Amino acid sequence: MEKGRVQAIAAHAIATDTIPEEFIRAEDEQPAATTYNGPVPEIPTVDLGDPNIDNLVQSIVNASVNWGIFLVVNHGIPVEVIQKLQRVGKEFFELPQEEKEAYASVPGSIEGYGTKLQKENQGKRAWVDFLFHNIWPPTVINYQFWPKNPPAYREANEEYAKYLREVVDKLMRCLSLGLGLKDNVIREAMGGDDLEYLLKINYYPPCPRPDLTLGVVAHTDLSALTILVPNEVPGLQIFKDDRWFDANYIPNALIIHIGDQIEILSNGKYKSLLHRSTVDKERTRISWPVFCTPPREMVIGPLPHLTNEENPPKYKSKKFKDYEYCKLNKLPQ
Repeated sequence: MEKGRVQAIAAHAIATDTIPEEFIRAEDEQPAATTYNGPVPEIPTVDLGDPNIDNLVQSIVNASVNWGIFLVVNHGIPVEVIQKLQRVGKEFFELPQEEKEAYASVPGSIEGYGTKLQKENQGKRAWVDFLFHNIWPPTVINYQFWPKNPPAYREANEEYAKYLREVVDKLMRCLSLGLGLKDNVIREAMGGDDLEYLLKINYYPPCPRPDLTLGVVAHTDLSALTILVPNEVPGLQIFKDDRWFDANYIPNALIIHIGDQIEILSNGKYKSLLHRSTVDKERTRISWPVFCTPPREMVIGPLPHLTNEENPPKYKSKKFKDYEYCKLNKLPQ
């Protein structure tokens, strides 16, 4: 068992009203010191049910170019499917600690129950425990990391994955059209039917000093797209116009992040979102991001249709597994 799960640390921290030193961020990262409290713009909302495809494409392009994030409504995923996903995920984290440890991640794999994901400067830690596992395609699913308890866990995740794939396909078609390309280009460049869907459950327990720590430090996602469902506790912050501010949210909407691989494919037209997570003093925040990524051996680089002498490639082409290794180990790309 890995020592120091945050859920266990949180229980002690609340009793003593302090947090361990390794969770206290440098002042230039602390939410209390760096969150902008003036009036902030609202994240764009996209109606995925818009029958006018030109309108839909333009709204997704505008958000992806100027923000790197947007909310999606009328996405076609039934509310009860999302609620079931949230219910079984919450129930897993409420299990006894030894039962959760049966799903602990193993060296060499990102999947499983864990606490620390990537190399951190000065040994600092983030206020989060998590569970990772692939949910699509079947060739990359390892049920060893899917909780058997609660019993409805597998069915809830499989049902969500079925609906989510339709949303992702539509988003990728629109992003392709927005680059002036055929609607299948981005999806094919990301592996087509082999595009991988990696679910993560972030579990951020209550924290007596939310002003000093972060749930997830500032980062862009190494995925192509990230589709996130939160619970009712806010915490997502985005960096725009040199400021950190709280993301607004619409109940039952999906939060879409443009990830690094789409930024690379588009040669920088679409922007990968810099974001972080804060925590709450009294309530548990939980989020369910799904990272859509190319197969690990796939080479990703700027699409040749988008580069020429006047607009040369701004990014190297490299295998996704090599990009991931550099990103997680904080090495230059």
